[in-house]
Amino acid sequence: MKELAVFGGSPAVPAAMVQTWPPLTQEDRDAVLAVFDSNILHGTSAPNALALQKEFADWLGVKYCLVTNSGTSALHMAVASLGIGPGDEVIVPAFTYWSTAAAVLHHNAIPVFVDIEPGTWCIDPAAIEAKISSHTKAILPVHIHGMAANLGPILAIAKKHGLYVIGDACQAHGATCDGRKVGSIEDTCGFSTNRSKNLSSGEGGLFVTNNEEAYRVAGMLREFGEVVVKGKDREYNAYGLGWMYRSHEFVNAFCRSQLRHLDANNAGRKEMAAYLTAELANIPGLKGPVTPPNREPVYFSYIVEFRPQELGLDVPMDKYKAAVQRALGAEGIGLGQWQHVPVPAQSVFQDMEGYGKGCPWSCPFYGRKITYRGDDYPVTIAFIAEHAYLAAVHPPNTVDLMQRYVEGFKKVLGQPKALTKLIEQMG
Repeated sequence: MKELAVFGGSPAVPAAMVQTWPPLTQEDRDAVLAVFDSNILHGTSAPNALALQKEFADWLGVKYCLVTNSGTSALHMAVASLGIGPGDEVIVPAFTYWSTAAAVLHHNAIPVFVDIEPGTWCIDPAAIEAKISSHTKAILPVHIHGMAANLGPILAIAKKHGLYVIGDACQAHGATCDGRKVGSIEDTCGFSTNRSKNLSSGEGGLFVTNNEEAYRVAGMLREFGEVVVKGKDREYNAYGLGWMYRSHEFVNAFCRSQLRHLDANNAGRKEMAAYLTAELANIPGLKGPVTPPNREPVYFSYIVEFRPQELGLDVPMDKYKAAVQRALGAEGIGLGQWQHVPVPAQSVFQDMEGYGKGCPWSCPFYGRKITYRGDDYPVTIAFIAEHAYLAAVHPPNTVDLMQRYVEGFKKVLGQPKALTKLIEQMG
C-alpha cells in the first residue's frame, strides 16, 4: 500500500487537476462586455434584467420572476410579499444557512425551528405540526445541498392549517420533488446566484411566484416601496417600506449567459455524484448521500458521512473525522463544512437582541414567550458531527477527477493503522 501523503507519500490528486466553479467561457465575457456598449448599467427595466426574469421564469415554469441583488433579499421578498410581518411566526429548519431565518427576522416576524429528516437533511415534515401555533403564518422549507425538501406532506400540512409555503431554493436550481422543479411548487420562493451556486452570477438572486399579488408587492419592496413602470415618468412616491434590492446589468448579463448552461452543468454534477456514490458504497469508512425515490437533487454540495465503525476503529467521531479530513486533504481531496452548530444555537438567537431591546421577540404585538435551545435538534447535531462536503464535484471537473478521488479514498481508508497513528499525533 502506498504511503499516505500526510506522512510524506505522493498525493493521489495533482493540485492542478482541480478546477474552480463556475466554468467561464468567452460567451460569458462577451455578455458582460456588451453591457458597456449598451450604456445601460442598472435599473429594474434594464434589458438584461427584464430578459433574465423572463428566461428564468420560462426555465422554471412560473408566471413571475424578479431579479434581485442577493438570495437573502429574494427570500426576504418571498416572506414579505405574502403579508407576513410583526407578530407572525414562520417555521424553518434548524439546519440551513442562517439567512433563511434572517429573511423572516428582516420583516419583524419570528423564526420557529424544527429538526431535519435523516438522510436528506431537509426539514422533517413529521416535526412541523407540533410547532404550529395561532401565530404561525408560513412554513419555509429549505432545499439544502441541492436536495428538494419533501414538499408533498408539507403542502398538505399547510393546506390543513391555512398556511403559506415559502421555498428557499438558494442551493437547488433544477432540483425536483415529485417530478416538479422546486420554486414552481411553493407560494413564493427565493434563489441565490452567488458565485458558489449552481446558477452563478458572482452575486445575485431571483424571486419567483405564481401569485400575482405577491409579485406586485415584491416589486415594490425591491425598489424603495415605489411603483416603477417602464416607459412612464417615475412617480417618486413610496407606497410602503421598501429596500434597494435591484441587481446590476453586468450581473444580469452574466447570469443570463450562465443560465444557458445550467442544465448541462447540473447533468455534470449528477454524473460525478452518481459515480462517487456507487464507489463509496464499496469503501468502508465513508458513505455517500441518499436520494429518495420522489426527489432528484442537483448536488450543490456532495455530502459524505464518516463511519469509523466500518474500519473497526473505536475512536471519537470528531477525532476520526478530523484525521480523515487531514489525510484526504494531503492527498489533494478537500473536505469541509460551513456550519458547526444548529441555527437556533447561533448568537443572534441566543442573545435575542434583534433590532435592539429584544425586538421582534419582545415587542408588544408578539405577546408570547419563545426560547431557542441548540440541543433540541438531535438530527441536526448528528449531521453536523458526522458529515462534511467534498470539494469540486462540479464542472469543469469531470469523472476523471472523481476517479482520482476514489483512488485517494481507497488509499487513506485502506490503512486504518495509519489513520490511528494520525489520530494519536493530532491528540
